[in-house]
This record gives sequence, C-alpha cells and structure tokens, in this order.
Amino acid sequence: MSDAGPSSAVYEVLAVRYGKRVGRKSETYLNYHLYGEHDGPLPMDYFVWVVRNAERTVVVDTGFRPDVGARRGRELLVDPPEGLAEVGVDPASAEVVVATHAHYDHIGNLHRFPAAEVVVSRREFEFWTGPYGKRLQFASSTEAPELAVLAELGEKDRLSFVDGRQQLAPGIELIDVGGHTPGQMVTVVQTGSGQVVLASDAVHYYEEYERDRPFSIIANLADAYRAFDTIRELTSGPGGILVAGHDPDVMTRFPAYAGGREGLAVQVA
Repeated sequence: MSDAGPSSAVYEVLAVRYGKRVGRKSETYLNYHLYGEHDGPLPMDYFVWVVRNAERTVVVDTGFRPDVGARRGRELLVDPPEGLAEVGVDPASAEVVVATHAHYDHIGNLHRFPAAEVVVSRREFEFWTGPYGKRLQFASSTEAPELAVLAELGEKDRLSFVDGRQQLAPGIELIDVGGHTPGQMVTVVQTGSGQVVLASDAVHYYEEYERDRPFSIIANLADAYRAFDTIRELTSGPGGILVAGHDPDVMTRFPAYAGGREGLAVQVA
C-alpha cells in the first residue's frame, strides 16, 4: 500500500450491480420482533465497486461465484468480473483489490484477479484462518474454498493488511470497523462531489443505518453500532455520500453510468 509518486487524490466511484434476491425483514434485521412492525419482503441487490482516476484503479470486493450464488438461491444478473469488464476494468490486469470482509458474496472471485494485490483487515484474515471461523454460525456465510484462496494469497505474499485505519493511496482510506464480521472494512474516497463512504456490509440498507437496526448476521453488536457512528462522522461534512452495501435504492439514488448497459452500474461520484 504505497504510492510511487505524485498523483491525483480525486476519484470517480462506480457501483456495479451483479445480483439480487428477495428476503424478508424478519430474516434481515437482528431481533426484528423488537421493533413491533409487521414482517414483509425486502429486496436485496449485490454490488462490487470501482474507485479510479487517471493514475490508479481499485476494485472493492469481487462478488459471489455464479455456482455459489445459484446454490444459495441468488439471481445472477452478470458474472462480477464480466460486469467489471463492461465498465472498463480488466480483472486479469487489475492491480489492487480491497476485500472488505470474507463472506462468500465479497471474495468469491479473488482467484480471477491473478495480478492483484489483495488488501484485507488483519483481524479479518486472522479470524477466518483461525479456529472460530469454522464454527457453523460464522461459517454459514462463507465458502471454505474461497477462504482457502485467501489463505493461499497470504502464503504467496499477495496480501496487504490493514490495522485499524490506513491510507491505501492518496485520497483512499480503509477503516476496519468490525461489527458485521470481526474485521469488516469501509472504504473512504475523495471525489469531486465530496467524500464517499463505501460502507459494504457495515451498512447493508439505508434503513438499517437511518433507523439504527443492525443486520441479523453479526460478529459484535457493539462494534456494529459503533460502525454506524463512525460512518455518521465520515458523512457529516459538506458533500458526504454514503453508499449502502446491498440496498436496491443505490440504483436510484445515483445516476446511471453512461458507459454500461441499462441497470448495470451507477455513477456515485
């Protein structure tokens, strides 16, 4: 995570939608019965993100593998690497991939980025390569072969680790907030429109964040609440922009990306 020389610290940010499903509020929010509301359907979209300028391109997460998504009942709209290619990112030559956390829908295609340095939270990596990540309540959100790829990347010295809060490059900061997983990260990007926070699964839905109701899959509840507070601070300034990790509303809050097929991607900034 070093910068070889002077470069622009302002980026464009794209959200690329590659999958979807329909769940229910009662399975989405932790202890949903506490809110005293009727249950109902809740659509979920799946995204990967692109952060780029003239000097560098950073891919944030790699999505789920088509076979894994099918087995888990997710609808694939486009194979994630192909979706990235449609917006001008070649997975074969991508130099940096941020793995915000190690769930199946975020690291499923790491093996298809053969040249990339992969950046992950140190405590996320140590948890999933340690003994407790294999216990059912944690392991159900992961795929063992994908965790093996992550471990192999570590053995090949293709991983860079984030400890707490670190600059990835000028204008890009990674913050380990935890909560959803032990080392869940958010990505903070300086853009011409303001500071963008790619929340990934620290905030799945805008409603989750705005109504202070944590997601049902969680490693540390206090950290999840603390992550909400951190994100509020990060987006409180002029032009602060939050991008939720799975909310279909992302596709309507931001304008369509001009260079892709309809419904593929939006231009966050």
